[in-house]
Amino acid sequence: MHISQPSLSHQIRKLERTLGTELFVRTSREVKLTVAGETLIEEAPLALAALERAAERTSLAGAGVTGTVRFGFPPPASFETLGAILAAVEHENPNMTVIPSELFSAEIRGRVLAGELDVGLALHPEAVAGIRTEILRVEPVAALLGKRHRLARARSFSLADLQDERILLFPRELAPAYYDRIIEACELAGFQPQVTAFPKPSVHASLALLLGAREVGLMPASFAVHGAQAEPGVVAREIDDPQILAEWSILWPARAASAAIARFLESARRCAIDNGWLTPRPTSDLLRRRRADDRHVPRLDSGRPS
Repeated sequence: MHISQPSLSHQIRKLERTLGTELFVRTSREVKLTVAGETLIEEAPLALAALERAAERTSLAGAGVTGTVRFGFPPPASFETLGAILAAVEHENPNMTVIPSELFSAEIRGRVLAGELDVGLALHPEAVAGIRTEILRVEPVAALLGKRHRLARARSFSLADLQDERILLFPRELAPAYYDRIIEACELAGFQPQVTAFPKPSVHASLALLLGAREVGLMPASFAVHGAQAEPGVVAREIDDPQILAEWSILWPARAASAAIARFLESARRCAIDNGWLTPRPTSDLLRRRRADDRHVPRLDSGRPS
């Protein structure tokens, strides 16, 4: 051990005083372990291994390789955008834990500012001191409507075609800037929209409401396309005149972010670049891509004899 006998004896005595018990029985003829000493021999390797693991995890956390990120997202992101971001973060940071929470855009900003969320994703978040924002995705707003609706037979239509329709939107307080952008676009198209809204609707409740063919939902195209796939009685259609753009932004605290938050943001940015999110694609392109993806999904055997 390369330690002199007096020094070793001194260190053992010091350890015994710290523990408050003797570790050895000493006689003029022999030195043997006490019951306490035998217990220490059994437990010490476990303690040292735990200490080593703690040091390793601390080092990894400092580098952002591990850690926990609390991530808030709004319902319209739940189909495609959320899944792509989480998959990218998982691929690049397999030891990171992400805790997603579904909230509305107006709520997310306050939660990040209060320290209840580490990162948020929101539609058109308003600027506020203490929070940094960065546009992550730009996409057109598309129409969602029941298959029995009079406009369902058209592949696309102008915003003015909705003049006599009731438009389904989330209440303004849940996404103020997004709501205002749609109202402003309708006014520029020459009409004041008739809006149907109900408080904090769920995704599936919103889709089910469209089955009655009395309302037209205006949603980000990624949500509209996947929503139409999720609800067979609903279709997504392109609005081509004028095109309304929805902007998704990522939010995080302006104060010094942790290494885990920084790595999460890096993964989200690469996800946006890899998927071409910063260049808006027509809704028709998203529909074609979705149909192509569906053709490559193998059908499950129903188990019935043919």
